[in-house]
Amino acid sequence: MSLENTAAEAAPETLSLEELEAEGDLAADYIEGLLDIVDLDGDLDIDVANGRAYVSVSGGGVDLDRLATPDAVQALQDLTRLAVQAKTGRFSRIIVDVGGSRDARANELKRMVDAAVAQIAAGRSEVELEPMSSYERKLVHDTVADRGYHSESRGEGRERRLVISAA
Repeated sequence: MSLENTAAEAAPETLSLEELEAEGDLAADYIEGLLDIVDLDGDLDIDVANGRAYVSVSGGGVDLDRLATPDAVQALQDLTRLAVQAKTGRFSRIIVDVGGSRDARANELKRMVDAAVAQIAAGRSEVELEPMSSYERKLVHDTVADRGYHSESRGEGRERRLVISAA
């Protein structure tokens, strides 16, 4: 971990299962309120795994699909984290998913890693990926390590990206 990481990427406070479930409930209440304001239907599911609360919004048809774009999901997650933080007084690591968009993005990231690994196998020394969120970078770091390659984050803020190279 480099010194360039933001406070949000630093080692997070470990929360109990009850605290994570409470964060999930607060997040679900907030998202439900937003869906009501914009008159969208959606079913909310809360899960706790890997030290994080996950809130998934499903159903709702075509109208909800418009919220499932990566930028919209990231914005919804950022707003939800702020709402939870305002209630709890601590940084929230809530993960929000709309219509399975997180799984779709995870699959897309795996394809990016496959393409980068193929370029390295073909002789490139390193491959720089597009900027991505800290959560996405974590997924990519894990995928790259599983494949026996090396990755590191470079850049600042919204321009922070991963660079993949041979181990």
